[in-house]
Amino acid sequence: MKHSLLCLFLIAATACSSGPKKRQIAVIPKATSHVFWVTVQAGALAAGQELGVEVLWNGAPSETDYSRQIQIIDSMVARRVNGIAVAAAERKAIVQSVERAVASGIPVTVFDSGLDSDKYMTFLATNNYEGGVLAARELARQIGNTGDVALLMHMPGSQSTMDREKGFEDTLAKEFPKMKIAARQYGQSDRAKARAAAENFLAGNPGLKGIFSSSEPSSIGASLAVKARGLESKVTVVAFDSSETLIEGMKDKSVDAMVVQDPFRMGFEAVRTLVDKLDGKTPPKRIDLSAKVIRAEDLDKPGVKQLLYPDLKKYVKQ
Repeated sequence: MKHSLLCLFLIAATACSSGPKKRQIAVIPKATSHVFWVTVQAGALAAGQELGVEVLWNGAPSETDYSRQIQIIDSMVARRVNGIAVAAAERKAIVQSVERAVASGIPVTVFDSGLDSDKYMTFLATNNYEGGVLAARELARQIGNTGDVALLMHMPGSQSTMDREKGFEDTLAKEFPKMKIAARQYGQSDRAKARAAAENFLAGNPGLKGIFSSSEPSSIGASLAVKARGLESKVTVVAFDSSETLIEGMKDKSVDAMVVQDPFRMGFEAVRTLVDKLDGKTPPKRIDLSAKVIRAEDLDKPGVKQLLYPDLKKYVKQ
């Protein structure tokens, strides 16, 4: 009898101590290797801490590994997580997986980069087209509104960077008729390939006055190519996104301006939309975040420092 009572007591104590299971939010980036995505992860984990949910962070090592991203989404659906936030590495590849998640009753927020479906709950991203507009105007300002420039693109099928590139091209055509895109090439989300592409631009266009690079790896590649040829004073580089390497480029003049997003906020808000839905609220279908142009003289401003140097170690175990 004593033994039975002890067992009942232990079972009851275990049940009480475990409490209700935390809701789980899966956050699936395009990749995990670049600083941008680590900062998104920090924002998502910060939201998890503040809002009382468990954030499951899982992504492919490379943005070109579409099949791995599909596997991760499908595994999260099978796991019956409470919500999924995903950045589409390719706008068509993951559509079926996302729609399966939604059909199974799991709310999905698409962040950073869109996909060819409207069956998600919320789309949350930087206004990337407007970011491309800002980049075109900044490059034009710095080179005097005239001359040949190059466009170092990210990779085919990435909707966010395609929007930036289109914003850049449209703005040059509408506002700066004396500027011409003399060369364009993809960096394929690889700084070494981006550097080789930028080397091709510089070798094939000796009068080139500027380069716009639409992503972090492309921007680093452009910076390295310009620095290697000693062209910092002749070729203006407008980068998209930020990293320690690009900030150093701003200081050594191999990068002249950065159009930056707020990836920490993006990760935080992506998780928040899903928690709001689980709490019975109705998140908006679309949330636009603004990009910002940063020049070398801005680097020491408090607001800029906070944007460029988020406390990643506080949330992400290195």
